[in-house]
Amino acid sequence: MTNGSKIYASILNRIGRTPLVELDGIRPKGCARILLKVEAENPTGSMKDRMALAMIEAAEGDGRLRPGGHVVEYTGGSTGVSLAMICATKGYTLSIVTSDAFSLEKRNHMAALGADLTIVPSDNGKMDEALTRNMVEAARMITEETGGFWTNQLSNADQISAYHRMGDEIWEQTGGTLDAFVAMTGTAACSRGNSEALHRHSAAIHCVAVEPSESPVFSLGRSGAHKIEGTGAGFVVPLWDETLVDEIATVSTQEAIAMCRKLAASEGIFGGTSTGGNVATAIKLGMKLGRDATIVTIMCDSGVKYLSTAVYATGAENART
Repeated sequence: MTNGSKIYASILNRIGRTPLVELDGIRPKGCARILLKVEAENPTGSMKDRMALAMIEAAEGDGRLRPGGHVVEYTGGSTGVSLAMICATKGYTLSIVTSDAFSLEKRNHMAALGADLTIVPSDNGKMDEALTRNMVEAARMITEETGGFWTNQLSNADQISAYHRMGDEIWEQTGGTLDAFVAMTGTAACSRGNSEALHRHSAAIHCVAVEPSESPVFSLGRSGAHKIEGTGAGFVVPLWDETLVDEIATVSTQEAIAMCRKLAASEGIFGGTSTGGNVATAIKLGMKLGRDATIVTIMCDSGVKYLSTAVYATGAENART
């Protein structure tokens, strides 16, 4: 952005500084104030733009990724879309390992931005430990074959700085008047980074990490299958650190889907399943904290990424003709 104008040098300059929106239409009587960080306003419609840029810039800075290089990643989709945008902008080629467990929209979006896709089959569209590990292995093999730079999001701590910035944004936007923060966990970087940043500002902020109730690895040590995209790897991921959060909560796939539909119908907010899980959990916590408290949670991505899935597809099928 130059000379105070609204002309940006690159689409990458539009990553971050997303707004907070108050949710009033779905707020039950007696519930805390719920503020939603609208990460769908990032260029690809996802908070993953933040972490993908952080990983690429760190690799550029220390020489792991050189001009004209090749990038490799396994992903449920949103990280892949973000990497595809960034690689297209910066002139890198990209190999993505993904699965039919994730929405067609995400796969098409990655391909449209120039990514070469490898599709790993799932067990009836479900996300579980076996699928995650199969995708990781496929990415490792492609990295060996191509000599590319593997961003390796499950283990790459470079992304955490992006979520530190997000936490600082939340603190600034609320003027420090928040009591709790709620975030679903995938790589665990979002929950960890935001919690670290917010706790630096105030140790009193209650930070909650959320996982699928069908796969409560962090809370109960039990792995299972679920359909909340972008969360619940099925095992304890390398970036997870339970000492950085104050509570581990669970939410079911059905609760997440129901809240997605409710957000769309009552607030005009069109989010994905992780967004539904975040808001459903925030409301549960809000009923405990009471109406005088303020909770911030995240709209992780846009519902446009899920139009072909069971979350929203039934709406068109039931329409009158």
